[in-house]
Amino acid sequence: MSAPIRIGIFGLGGFAGSHHQAIARLEERNHAKLVCTCDPRQEAFAAEQQAWRFQARGVRVFNDYRAMLETCHRDLDMVVIPTPIQLHAAMHAAATAYGLPAYVEKPPTLDYAELDRMIAADDRARKSSHVGFNFIIEKARLSLKERLLAGEFGAIRGATLSALWPRPASYFARNDWAGRLLIDDHMVLDSCFGNAMAHFVHNLLFWTGGPELFSWAQIAAVRAELYRAHAIEGADTFFVETDTAAGITMRFALSHACSGASTHCEAVLCDKATLRYAVGGNIEIRWHDGRVERTPIDPFDPLLENHLDYFRYLRGEKARPATTLSDARPFVALNDLAYISSGRIAAIPSAQVSGVRDEKEQKDYLQVVDMAAAHEAFLVRGLWPGPNGWGRETGEVVTLGDLPRLQGVVRAMAGK
Repeated sequence: MSAPIRIGIFGLGGFAGSHHQAIARLEERNHAKLVCTCDPRQEAFAAEQQAWRFQARGVRVFNDYRAMLETCHRDLDMVVIPTPIQLHAAMHAAATAYGLPAYVEKPPTLDYAELDRMIAADDRARKSSHVGFNFIIEKARLSLKERLLAGEFGAIRGATLSALWPRPASYFARNDWAGRLLIDDHMVLDSCFGNAMAHFVHNLLFWTGGPELFSWAQIAAVRAELYRAHAIEGADTFFVETDTAAGITMRFALSHACSGASTHCEAVLCDKATLRYAVGGNIEIRWHDGRVERTPIDPFDPLLENHLDYFRYLRGEKARPATTLSDARPFVALNDLAYISSGRIAAIPSAQVSGVRDEKEQKDYLQVVDMAAAHEAFLVRGLWPGPNGWGRETGEVVTLGDLPRLQGVVRAMAGK
């Protein structure tokens, strides 16, 4: 077996904890070696450090990522950056200055200009960085994309994403950046579209990309309506339509303003069949001649499998990471153009919103009464909620040439 990949992780709390658990399991299998980690509040995670057996494993702990890199960079093959969105670019720049590639959690950034700077900085690293849009490497997904590219289902005519993920009010109070547009003039743009469900948005761009397997649709034009039901700075509900450079129309309807079970479905509309893919669920192919294929998706550990996949690339066993920073350009552009098109974040009318108490969880949710119906009307018939009961105009059509307007639009949305 090859030597274990030597790793440094930026952070101990939040999603960094999931990375620590994944790396510990990979270390037991001799795939990885955690060399060091850092957190400005390392004392607050004493129990975690003990549970993860840092002392026995020889893991060095620092208060600052820059001190960690200065001390340990010669002993590292890569770093993991699972920190808040607004910290990714600076941490990636610090790592690549030492030639180190990074596993950057999604989204890498939600500022198209900052992404360009990250792509330029990545050229200094020994290998390309990987962005953790974790479902791209599912075997069932890759197999189905190969069938799409081979033309088995005919030409792709459209694609849709519907996703309802309930989030209680406490979700937006868990840290100082949740649901924020700006922090100290730095764009954060945290939302269901750009962060929590960004995997699925990126997945839809993957389905409609070509001609290579690892390719993503290129954005041509975008129209959007953004809403909020929660008392937050940003948006908790997105309705977005985009035309790709290949002439495919995609529609996205996503919201946290709901209650009950989470649902999501990626659909690809082709000349001969409609494909529906649900992460963690199954694949359904409905042929227009009446045939139906249903295939369960094998269990999949996203973090562990993505680390292993990236390790293969770092060892030279694969030609590329699953998602590079450049591959994230369509996603970031789509997110940014949704804000520019919408122009403002409209409050969902109070008559449409009700509170729901989950006694089991002891948490409070907001439910928009016709949210599911609004999703179906938009995705199936192209009916926007704004002119049909939610009391706002549909956003303007914008293109990549409008991206320089982003900061002004976001500042106006934030009341700056």
